[in-house]
Amino acid sequence: MSIHDETRLKRLSFRAWRRGFREADLILGPFVDAYASDLSPEGLDALEFLLAYPDQDLYGWIIQREPPPPEVDLEILGRIQAFRKTVYQLPGAVRGS
Repeated sequence: MSIHDETRLKRLSFRAWRRGFREADLILGPFVDAYASDLSPEGLDALEFLLAYPDQDLYGWIIQREPPPPEVDLEILGRIQAFRKTVYQLPGAVRGS
């Protein structure tokens, strides 16, 4: 991995962990730390584009409260949504309620 790639990943991690909206931080930070290094350059571009959106909008799309706009990369958003469901299961979902 080049120094440029390492710098880009560190910048993405910083942006994901320090958004100012704790609920989003706790999903995006661990996702970026776990998976960003495995993304293609296009995947990193899509992630950076997604992180440029306001917290409330992005969090709403992650928890599927509202649909994202058409210009959002649905593959990267889907990966984040799946990560959230895997890592942060709600107690009612575990019990089947």
